[in-house]
Amino acid sequence: MSEPSAVAGITPSLRGLIARRQRAIILLPVLALLLVGLAIFAAGEGPLAIAPSHIIDIIGAALRGVDQSSSRDALVVLDIRLPRVLLAIIIGANLAVSGALMQSLFRNPLADPGIVGVSAGAALAAASVIVLGDRYIPSGLPFGGLPVAAFAGALLTTMLLYLIATRDRQTSVATLLLAGIALGALAGAATGLLTFIGDDRQLRDLTFWSLGSLGGATWDKVAILGLPFLLLLAALPFLARGLNALSIGEAEAFYLGISVQRLKIAIIVLAALATGVSVAAAGVIGFVGIVVPQFLRLVQGPDHRLLLPACVLLGAALLLGADTCARTLVAPAELPIGILTAGIGAPFFLWLLLRRRQGFET
Repeated sequence: MSEPSAVAGITPSLRGLIARRQRAIILLPVLALLLVGLAIFAAGEGPLAIAPSHIIDIIGAALRGVDQSSSRDALVVLDIRLPRVLLAIIIGANLAVSGALMQSLFRNPLADPGIVGVSAGAALAAASVIVLGDRYIPSGLPFGGLPVAAFAGALLTTMLLYLIATRDRQTSVATLLLAGIALGALAGAATGLLTFIGDDRQLRDLTFWSLGSLGGATWDKVAILGLPFLLLLAALPFLARGLNALSIGEAEAFYLGISVQRLKIAIIVLAALATGVSVAAAGVIGFVGIVVPQFLRLVQGPDHRLLLPACVLLGAALLLGADTCARTLVAPAELPIGILTAGIGAPFFLWLLLRRRQGFET
């Protein structure tokens, strides 16, 4: 049977664009439902299993201000599991969005905070605070000092990377990756030196923290990370148009009325902020920032108006699922979450490299 005349004139590229647009419209509510379902499941999983309907009742009662201090289930959900669930959502969304922002900034799909050394820079600053803070701040580490230090480390590393890899408004892919590897190695060596001079307690903290874990989740940490996260969410709608324009070139973006330099500064600051506070709270968790944006670009296309909110939802769902597996697979012990995300992300990264090579060869 022949196609209707109105459809027969549509080119394959336009048909693919329409299909991606339709998938994007469906994908956002699907991801939102997936995240809500995972959050309820994660809050109920653990040594004390709690039914999903009871989880919803406990949260509903807490929102209405009902006193549940005598309920064991409510204490487990509200004081232990819910902060961890929210922390996983915030950090997963932060890492995925920061990956998408960096890939747009460098116009390179391989740019990821973990791969190009930004996470290592944040980790070095955080490790410096952990080891040196105890020695040179007699009154103890100020509340919130670790996220501020990690943000500063991530910001400095991102700016250095951009300055090294960019010449005449063109970012070299090879220079970006090699400079990222070099900066990451340098930061890793400095972190190793801090580990060497740390005492037994600091060494134990650094080792477990560097592998990535959400085991220390508290409402205080949720509050500290919540403010930058809300700032990031509020900024995303204003960045989408500029990122779409930047994806076709800086000159083209300028002629479309985008303040390219201001946009770049906003991207660097927001990506560094999201990466820095996430590293400070949970250590180095790799590959979320490359797996999530790349997967979504393949499914729904590169339009940042849909890509960025999808990154928020899928990044949060991915890390929440990985954290739930990390704390239940070998219970009562707990796997470092960085092992699970690397197990997912490293094969995807290799597949992406092979796909790009085939694209160059054909």
